[in-house]
Amino acid sequence: MKKSSFVAMLMGTVSGVLFALGMCMALIPEWGAFQPGIVFGCVGLLLGLVTVIVWRKMEHKTPIHFSAKTILAIAVGVIGALALGVGMCFCMVWGKMMIGIVIGLVGIVVLLCLVPLTKGLKA
Repeated sequence: MKKSSFVAMLMGTVSGVLFALGMCMALIPEWGAFQPGIVFGCVGLLLGLVTVIVWRKMEHKTPIHFSAKTILAIAVGVIGALALGVGMCFCMVWGKMMIGIVIGLVGIVVLLCLVPLTKGLKA
């Protein structure tokens, strides 16, 4: 394993754990830790961004340039992930199975649209 991959794996794991713990702290009312949870979540997100920057620098890659296509791909990914999550909430939290399945499937289809959007279609 290359050193850059190992560093990215460690930093990514730590950032993911911090983000997940922060979201649990913020969203589980029994824990009573909303504000510290927001702080942990933000630190996890920030460490995730630093991980990407460090990995790209160690791999001697150019910085990410934001074009309209990049912003569109990010927007499609966020919308798809939110739709999938809302569908899961409808099913598991609010007990509305049919609408939850439909919304979740729409989210999955939107996420699947990322493949041709980012990689393109080839014959």
